[in-house]
Amino acid sequence: MTTIYLIRHGENDFIGKSPKLAGWLPGVHLNDRGREQANALAEYFSKIRLRAIYSSPLERTMETAEPIAKVKGLSIETREGLGEIRYGRWEGQLIKTLSKRKLWSIIQNTPSLARFPEGESFVEAQDRAVSEIESLRSIHKSTDTSFACVSHADVIKLIVAHYLGQPLDLFHRLIVMPASISILQIDRVPRLVTLNDMRATRQGSADRE
Repeated sequence: MTTIYLIRHGENDFIGKSPKLAGWLPGVHLNDRGREQANALAEYFSKIRLRAIYSSPLERTMETAEPIAKVKGLSIETREGLGEIRYGRWEGQLIKTLSKRKLWSIIQNTPSLARFPEGESFVEAQDRAVSEIESLRSIHKSTDTSFACVSHADVIKLIVAHYLGQPLDLFHRLIVMPASISILQIDRVPRLVTLNDMRATRQGSADRE
């Protein structure tokens, strides 16, 4: 059985009161809260067996993966297939502004039909993310193994939706918060063990209060 820990990156300044689509923009780093979350995740994973850690190549995911890799004595392997959806011309823009566009309604209601201007479609993003997971599964063929993938909210939701057999048009019903952990176990059939588990970072916050 393969256990896959899907970890969303920690908070950054594109998440907040005036959220923006960060996409593949360079220079989007974890903020102070995000770094706290990454350290809390590292403490959580210190007690969990991992064979490998993979990450989207973007700064916010790498900075989330680094404390985990350090505590586990592992190196991080970057995988483009785990990278954020390519939002094209929408990158860096305010969600509030984008929500007024005609395309926004399609994204929310029938995302399988949506393509970002000069970017990719949700179908393409799901295909490359699932292909990446399958590629990693082929590397880790032992009977009982586990690895972690640090990625982005929509990418994780698209991966989970695929393995649940959930139509892509319903993937927005899933919630994946910053620094959350979702766990898939794949044997003969895939099973979702945990979705959007935030106990690691909540515990860290409680310890500081």
